Amino acid sequence: MLKLKTVSGRLRELFRGREQSANTLRAEPVRKLLVVDDEESICFSMSEYFSQHGFKVDTAREMEEAEGLLKQTEYKVIIQDLRLGAARHPDGIDIIKMVHQRNPDTRIVVLTSYGSPEAEAAARNAGADAFLHKPKPLSQVAQVVQGLIESPRSRASA
Repeated sequence: MLKLKTVSGRLRELFRGREQSANTLRAEPVRKLLVVDDEESICFSMSEYFSQHGFKVDTAREMEEAEGLLKQTEYKVIIQDLRLGAARHPDGIDIIKMVHQRNPDTRIVVLTSYGSPEAEAAARNAGADAFLHKPKPLSQVAQVVQGLIESPRSRASA
């Protein structure tokens, strides 16, 4: 009888350990990321890459689609292009301003082919945290994203 109690006690401990592990996993916050780019291949590759690295990824290819997602979800990071489609002005600046007003803690990475010093200054003034030029390897984009997540925005610069 003693052996049975010892075994059942150990099993109980094992199950408690599993429950605690499961609770710990559930308690870990979901890192939500939004990719805003009119190029389907970029949305797809970013979604695949960041999903494999623990993010829940949404994508938007148009300004209206991005606005709808931003109204429904609070994102940890947004990776976005400055120009969407045939837009003559950089739609991305409008998205940055909207995000910055709604949730100043969201980190914003601009990834664009239209990188000029003026465009970078406008993006940073609107609230962008990083400005990258296309093409950029996904691993380098991921390093920037991880760096932003690990270093919370200081309230003085927000």
